[in-house]
Amino acid sequence: MQLDQVIQTRRSIRNFKPDPVSDEAISDILEAARLAASGSNIQPWRFVVIKSQEIKEKLKGATRWRFALKAPVIIACCSNLLAADGRPDRLVELTQAGVFDNVEMDGEYSPPEKNREQLLAYLNMNVGIAITHMMLKAVDLGLGTCWIGGFDPLKTKEILALDDNLHIVALLPIGYPERVPAQRPRFPLEKLIIKTV
Repeated sequence: MQLDQVIQTRRSIRNFKPDPVSDEAISDILEAARLAASGSNIQPWRFVVIKSQEIKEKLKGATRWRFALKAPVIIACCSNLLAADGRPDRLVELTQAGVFDNVEMDGEYSPPEKNREQLLAYLNMNVGIAITHMMLKAVDLGLGTCWIGGFDPLKTKEILALDDNLHIVALLPIGYPERVPAQRPRFPLEKLIIKTV
């Protein structure tokens, strides 16, 4: 499928067929996430692939979105809160790879985050890019997804037995669409462009 077609046909899918999703498809989707852009190449995304019916049953206590738990696969998309600590090493790698050759910059590089709230926003933004890659790759494979932000992060973290350094950004159910809804209304481009200066 061409990229434009993938973008135009992506929908939030809330009805999934019970058909299993192959390990190869899951791997392809995760590979798309792995290749996503991230600030200073810190790659803060971490994933839990949920196939177990037992875990899905437990997640009923953590989200009201029951349809998501009927998907054959759910990926818990997380931020590694320690990822920014590796920035100096990532910058060395980028420099050695020639990323900054002939690139104009003023002053010393300083991290964008100053406190935990800013750090979390920065890491989550990066994870959001990876999630978008996964959603688009799923469409390319004939699968559907729906970004789930409505869940109890503490209960979900406990159910998945995650370390303290992991923050769950979203749950991403994945499966074959039972039906593909019509395109949602979108604002015209003119409404979105504030100005050109």
